[in-house]
Amino acid sequence: MPCRAARRLYEMLGRRGSFLAILGVGKTCWGVSFLVNPPSNEGLQLLTRYCELRHWAWLWIVCGLVTLGSAFVKIGRDRFGFLAALIPPTVWAAAYAFAVITGDYSRGGFVAVWYLTSHVGVILWASAVPEYSVPPPVRARRGKAA
Repeated sequence: MPCRAARRLYEMLGRRGSFLAILGVGKTCWGVSFLVNPPSNEGLQLLTRYCELRHWAWLWIVCGLVTLGSAFVKIGRDRFGFLAALIPPTVWAAAYAFAVITGDYSRGGFVAVWYLTSHVGVILWASAVPEYSVPPPVRARRGKAA
């Protein structure tokens, strides 16, 4: 029974929707982790200059929920989910790059590149992938030799 439910959910979501659902849950959990146990603000001084990391957690949570919600809309209308998914890692990458430029956090350049490649790059790639890029296989008719 659980396999049937999972199969039905995947059929409903498709490839893009599944990606958005996974991403949305992940971003929401990441944001909640900032509320539950805020990490050090090392490298994020640009952000903490304006408010605490606990407040920035809501950026991850709201964008994660928008991303998750966009998993259930029709293809073509899911662009807001991909846009929402891009916002938090882009903000974090900019903050870490700024920390390198100002000399506050020398390791920030590597973290910024990590956010830009494993988050922003993957999201941009996934947003360009069509739902069905290959035609479905043609089934042979019964009683006919192929």
